[in-house]
Order: sequence, then structure tokens, then C-alpha cells
Amino acid sequence: MESKPNLGQIQVYWGNGKGKTTAALGLALRVLGRGFNVHLVQFMKFGIEENKDFDEPGEIIALTKFENFSYKKFGMKKWVVGKPEQEHLDQAKKALEHSAESVSSGKFDLVIVDEILYGIQLGLVKEEDVLKLMDSKNEKTELVLTGSHKPFEKIFEKADLVSEIKKHKHPFDNGVIARKGIEF
Repeated sequence: MESKPNLGQIQVYWGNGKGKTTAALGLALRVLGRGFNVHLVQFMKFGIEENKDFDEPGEIIALTKFENFSYKKFGMKKWVVGKPEQEHLDQAKKALEHSAESVSSGKFDLVIVDEILYGIQLGLVKEEDVLKLMDSKNEKTELVLTGSHKPFEKIFEKADLVSEIKKHKHPFDNGVIARKGIEF
């Protein structure tokens, strides 16, 4: 295994465009290819009842072939619409606790906390909790936060890298639903 680079920064991928999780998982693939340990925590990713394929997205199938990759997903089999149900809140709390344990443990070189920013936007977690998560990070663990169409300036200020993924055009706007192998 190669010597480890100067890890320990915080990256944020946000915006209204497609590709926030994809960018984070591309980074995971790069890190895994160098033999480092990656852990993915997914908020709101237990799929939806109408689409059984969504439970096993292609990127997870591929990444689990790496022995130095692990993941845990949290959520319900229905989207948060309007006010979150108590079970949504309970799942988000568990995801936040697991994320805090993962980033502070020092066991992982990279921890991706996927869709946590949508968790703030939808009222599942508080921005202050995410700021605490960022503060609790092991100094040698790289942390990536994804999600949200809404900017969170305090989080952006604390992060080392912030990338906005901006939509100019999307097939969904013309009625094309998520496609197996492309969106999941």
C-alpha cells in the first residue's frame, strides 16, 4: 500500500444538478484504488417501495467488491414529503450518530456522508449537528458531505472545498424517470 497522502480535509458537494453523490463516489473509487479505507454513510437511501432496484444501486454493487470499502444506509422506503414522520427523524438520528462515530474513529481514510445536507434542508437534522460532526472528525480522516439545493454558509465556511453542481438541463424535466445503470 502506498503511503497515505495529507488527508483530513472536508469537502462539500451541493447544488441542484445531478452528480453530487457521483462526484463523491468517484473520489471514493480513487481512494480505494490507492488501497485506503473508505466508509460511506447514506441518509435517506433505503429506496422506495415502487422501485425495488433502487435498493441495490449499481455503484454500491461495484464498490463492495473492494475489501477496503464499507457502507451503511439509513432511511425509510418512502420519501420525506412535507413534515418528516417520526421514523424519518429516528433514522436520521441513527445516521448522524453512526456518521459521528465513523469520522472520529480514525479507522477510515475517507468518510462520505451522503445526502446529509438534504437532511438539513428537509428538517431531519440541524445544521448545528452537522457543524459538530465536522468538528468531531479525526484529523487524518477526509470527510465528504453531499446533498441539498440550498446553500449552508456556516458549513461552507468550515469546509476546505465546496463544489456546486449546477443543473442546466436534465432529462427528468422532460418526463424521463431515473434509469437503471445511469441514475442508480
